[in-house]
Amino acid sequence: MQLHQLRYFVAVAETLHFTRAAQRELVAQPSLSQQIRALERELGAELFHRARGHVGLTDAGEVLLPLARRILADTETARREVQEVAGLRRGRVRLGAPPSLCASVVPDVLRGFHDRYPGVELVVREGGSRDLVRLLADGMLDLALVITPLAGSSPALTTRELLREELVVVSAPDRPAPVRRRRLRVADLEGRPLVMFRPGYDLREMTTTACREAGFEPTPSVEGGEMDSVLGCVRAGLGLAVVPSMVAQRSGLRTTRFAAPGLRRAISLAHRGDVRPPYAARELGRVLSEHLRGREGTDEPASS
Repeated sequence: MQLHQLRYFVAVAETLHFTRAAQRELVAQPSLSQQIRALERELGAELFHRARGHVGLTDAGEVLLPLARRILADTETARREVQEVAGLRRGRVRLGAPPSLCASVVPDVLRGFHDRYPGVELVVREGGSRDLVRLLADGMLDLALVITPLAGSSPALTTRELLREELVVVSAPDRPAPVRRRRLRVADLEGRPLVMFRPGYDLREMTTTACREAGFEPTPSVEGGEMDSVLGCVRAGLGLAVVPSMVAQRSGLRTTRFAAPGLRRAISLAHRGDVRPPYAARELGRVLSEHLRGREGTDEPASS
């Protein structure tokens, strides 16, 4: 049983005329009659009484008509829904991102995407890169913004670098500047109180690694914070913090840049390599790529 056979059957049932049904379906009348005969042979029953000048439904035809109409209606509904998803009138995207990006670029990107595709549901999950990689591997996310390179990442993961972002030091604007120079060295952080992110934050690991490479252990004044609490503690004068420049721009805190070569992190877009992301996710990925690449070279904050 094929859809076009059901469509021809309904046309004949509604017009009670083979020629008019063929005209309605834009098909030759002999072809339509042949397909109706094929349908009857498959079902094992005649669907129409055929008499010169008169066509009527048999009992079998009466039973099939509402079923055929329902099948054709469901098929049309399926077609429309798939086209709506393909046209981004509907759908869902699950995006993961580190809290630093959720506090800076992600809201702007999602606002622009939602304005363009209001019918697409957006689900955001915050987490460190290692957590986001695990969620991608488990199929809980479609896309994730992660900090690369990823230690021990899944070989099935596909990543594409979008931006290298500068890391800076923020301090309370009503306290003395960390150094009198325009830029500070990592070594200048030795012995200074630092507000540290919780374990699992990429920024905590990068700060700790930079301090150790400079020959000292960081001195935390407050540990275990999320992004908002870290900025709040810095604002309260509890210490300095190393944060991305895009976060510093919005924080209202004093910003001091590192001396060359500075500290930078690579932001990449990741998805499972063995599964093609949904169309809506691919479109969001394109918007994210354009937005972040447009910031390359523009993320430098004002120095103290």
